[in-house]
Amino acid sequence: MSRTVKDYMVIMLKGIAMGAADVVPGVSGGTIAFISGIYEELLGSISNINLKLLKTLKREGIKAAWKQANGNFLASLLVGIFVSIVSLAKIISWLLTNHPILVWSFFFGLVLASVIYIAKQVTQWNVLSGFLLVIGAILAYYITTLNPLVSEHSSMPFMFLAGAIAICAMILPGISGSFILVLLGAYKPVLAAVNNRDLTTIAVVGVGAIVGLLSFSRVLKYLFANYKNYTLVVLTGFIIGSLNKIWPWKKVLTYRTNSHGEQVPFNELSISPLSYDGNPQLMYSVVLAFIGFGLILMLEKLAVKKQ
Repeated sequence: MSRTVKDYMVIMLKGIAMGAADVVPGVSGGTIAFISGIYEELLGSISNINLKLLKTLKREGIKAAWKQANGNFLASLLVGIFVSIVSLAKIISWLLTNHPILVWSFFFGLVLASVIYIAKQVTQWNVLSGFLLVIGAILAYYITTLNPLVSEHSSMPFMFLAGAIAICAMILPGISGSFILVLLGAYKPVLAAVNNRDLTTIAVVGVGAIVGLLSFSRVLKYLFANYKNYTLVVLTGFIIGSLNKIWPWKKVLTYRTNSHGEQVPFNELSISPLSYDGNPQLMYSVVLAFIGFGLILMLEKLAVKKQ
């Protein structure tokens, strides 16, 4: 595949969008990869990182191995994700704290349009497709209703496992990796490790993520190669079920005290904006949801034009 510098800049921008999505506990970078048309290439490129690649490196050198791994694509994407996480993490965290309804409204519109976009890729619907769609939606919805675990200190084997599970969720459209870390009670220890530059914990989580990514990408690649329609149906179900997590209007059922002694929401329930205790910001929310929705339609039109 011959690409220009401009093409790699576009891939980097897609990486920035993926990174921004992964910062939000509830939005999946995998969804962004899918709707921006790079999902299957990403799975294929990750799957190419194996023992064969090491043999190529030994026999033919760095250049051949880099080409085999689709190195330019992966490097462009990773640079975008890294730039996004470093530069946008604080902005998105601030927006989520100060304007949560507006942020979630934008992402809700974006993810809702993604459901339609991915469902349109399914070429054949039947009874089994309908069943898998419902199962995927129920499973994802159930995950969004689970109570997060709270853990201040975690063992190294647990952090390894958390890294492996979270990265699998991160490349699955519909399920957020950072949300899985929250559920496991590993989000806070990981964040603390990054802030305190605890290199041991970061390395253990990183190795877990690499093992999880290399293993799970092969499973997904196999499913896309052999059962593409059914895989797309399940992913569509996942995204439908995950909409509960990013519904903008929530009622806090229980609170917990964080490490700073502040009361923060622990368990929340999705409610109607008309029942919301406070300013539901309905007009701005609808506008932002439409912007998010329109953004996906625009991406789809651009992808069709390119083809």
